[in-house]
Amino acid sequence: MRVYTVHLRRPTLDPDRDIRLVKEGFNWPAFVFSFVWALWCRLWLVAIGLFAIEFALAAGLSLLGADAPTRMAFALGTAVIAGLVANDLHRWTLFRRSYLQVAVVTGDDVDAAERRFWDQRPTLAADLVR
Repeated sequence: MRVYTVHLRRPTLDPDRDIRLVKEGFNWPAFVFSFVWALWCRLWLVAIGLFAIEFALAAGLSLLGADAPTRMAFALGTAVIAGLVANDLHRWTLFRRSYLQVAVVTGDDVDAAERRFWDQRPTLAADLVR
């Protein structure tokens, strides 16, 4: 069972667009693809930051004359850090876009967690129908 944070934009006009669920824990796509993952998720500032960090680290290590295993170790370390903080950066971006964290839910997948969220808040769901 996975844990998700629920972010809702007020006033909620479109439940498909104005609700976001972000998984807790390690983000494997961010670990593997880093700034490409951020671009895919439309996290523009995060993508720029990840690209700048990776570029600066690679350029700095090249200027210092680091060997290939050292460069690989730093690249792997950067990827691990990206995977660890990616979901927090996603939450930060949602906060900047006027989303509020309103709940924490669990589910086998994102659809089950969202269904559980709406089942626990029937009045909020009824407000969206009106």
